[in-house]
Amino acid sequence: MEAKFCLSCGAALELRDVDGTPRMACTACSFVHWGNYSIGVGAILIKGGKVLLVRRAQEPGKGVWTNPGGYIEQTELIHDTICREVLEETGVKAVVRSVVALRDQPRAIHNVYIAFEMEYVSGEPRPDGYEVDAAGFYSLEEMEAMKVAGFTKWLIHAALHRESGGLVEDKAPIVTLDGYGLFKA
Repeated sequence: MEAKFCLSCGAALELRDVDGTPRMACTACSFVHWGNYSIGVGAILIKGGKVLLVRRAQEPGKGVWTNPGGYIEQTELIHDTICREVLEETGVKAVVRSVVALRDQPRAIHNVYIAFEMEYVSGEPRPDGYEVDAAGFYSLEEMEAMKVAGFTKWLIHAALHRESGGLVEDKAPIVTLDGYGLFKA
């Protein structure tokens, strides 16, 4: 689906060259439609040598085991989103340790997915009964008999076999940038 009307003033959009790229731009104001994007987040939470997984209760992927996750909210910091998603889907409270992987998937709606290594805080896994119908900690051996999504397998492998500590939150940046989520190596 392509934008046809300005999200700022409601006037018609037209195709216009903006910095060398054809983009839909407003005929009445300065609004430019830069594209369609979505940002997903996922958690890799390991406790006692086992990985937290959820079984999807809805399509796409109904019945498939994945890592907990979801999509960011417009006004929510990304690392707050993943903490919320883990809690909502599994009842487990966790905090971000680092960014361990990123997937870039350009298509009609360009999708970026950020995977976080999480640290367990409290709670026992229980499904939310809506998005997921099962949740628990599973060993790599147990996962072999489960229908685990290929992308989730890749994320777990990336987390377990990484060569660095990943990106960590900069809790004391050299300048104050309120409302920013800053991560660095």
